[in-house]
Amino acid sequence: MNALRYFDFGQSRPLILLIARIAIVALFIIFGLPKMTGFDGTVQYMAKLGAPMPMLAAIIAVIMEVPAAILIVLGFFTRPLAVLFVFYTLGTAVIGHPYWDMSGDAVMPNMINFYKNISIAGAFLLLAVTGPGAISIDRR
Repeated sequence: MNALRYFDFGQSRPLILLIARIAIVALFIIFGLPKMTGFDGTVQYMAKLGAPMPMLAAIIAVIMEVPAAILIVLGFFTRPLAVLFVFYTLGTAVIGHPYWDMSGDAVMPNMINFYKNISIAGAFLLLAVTGPGAISIDRR
């Protein structure tokens, strides 16, 4: 029995991969735009987090969360950007959600967000392996 052949998604595969790319980076775009438009506040936030070189950290955050995320949606340089996003997402998990150093009410939401970042990094690994699909600039 070849039941798994029903899960190759046939002609829907390119559209499903596009929807997946959008879903993976939606969070980055939604929260990256305010980082870009309120850049001074982003630098201050990075300093408050204890990020090394807060100005550089803010620049990297804006670049990854807005233009790089848009490139993922467009399917341009998808595989290398997906790999960069794996490292970026893991870095933001460690820097932004160090639940192991927290106490009280801060622990649980930061633990949740830490492991959400780990899951998102996994999605980027899958994207790096599968590629963007036919509805992408990479495939044109």
